[in-house]
Amino acid sequence: MDRKSLKIGMIGLDTSHVTAFTELLNRPDHPYHVPGGKVIAAYPGGSPDFELSYSRVQGYTDTLSGTYGVRIMDSMENVAEDCDVLLLESVDGRVHMEQFERIAPYGKPVFIDKPFAVASKDALAIAETARRYRVPIMSCSALRYAEGLITVLNDGGTQSIIGMDCYGPTALQPTQPGLFWYGIHTAEMLFAGMGKGCIQVTAAATDDHEFVTGLWKDGRIGTIRGNRRGNNQFGALIHRASGTRAVDVHAHPKPYYASMLEGIMGMFRTGEAPIDLEETLEIIRFIEAANESRAAGITVHL
Repeated sequence: MDRKSLKIGMIGLDTSHVTAFTELLNRPDHPYHVPGGKVIAAYPGGSPDFELSYSRVQGYTDTLSGTYGVRIMDSMENVAEDCDVLLLESVDGRVHMEQFERIAPYGKPVFIDKPFAVASKDALAIAETARRYRVPIMSCSALRYAEGLITVLNDGGTQSIIGMDCYGPTALQPTQPGLFWYGIHTAEMLFAGMGKGCIQVTAAATDDHEFVTGLWKDGRIGTIRGNRRGNNQFGALIHRASGTRAVDVHAHPKPYYASMLEGIMGMFRTGEAPIDLEETLEIIRFIEAANESRAAGITVHL
């Protein structure tokens, strides 16, 4: 695409990401303003069986319309037709496949907010639809773009990561199976450091905690500790041959969302996603396998 200001459409107004993204994109006076486009149209959506979806749609819709002058449209197809690029923001990962199938024929680049899907079969279907319509897509958690994480990852130079331990809050939601609701954040951090190649997952869960161990095909091990009691912060330990570095995701004042939006806008411009789609698919399978392991008490092979 050329360097004109992109007309950005938003689908699914039931998450705080809606106002966070619109503020960063539409307010040039914001200290972390992300240039290159404006949110100009949106479709509210909402899931009637998910309280954290239906209870928030009206408030975010009113904010986008009243504060930012975003046109609220009566279908996602109308948004796709009128805009250059699309942010699929629906908080309910169960609906992403169906929504993407409806907007993909318009051929516009799409960012799909986390979780990409809540089942591998849906994730694979989204990827196949994107290939069929030649639609550039990208999906991730903003924690992957935390400046504190990026700094430690980059500081290692050419020295490879031999292991990684991530931790964070892991609330559960019945409509988003197991670790798909909040476990997606720590999984994204883990894969940002370890990359693709996990071959098996072993998980354990109690009322208060989760623990997931992933074995990579080259022998490396990565773990996730999820907390529902005690520490409510995200962080990680990154292990290299020369030593271990702690990650403080709050070490930089720049919002995760701003750094992620810069990556998204790059994808919108070039059609090239900064995250390998195969890695995104592996993350979904990793979480699915962790859910299977924690339920059955067995190691699950990817």
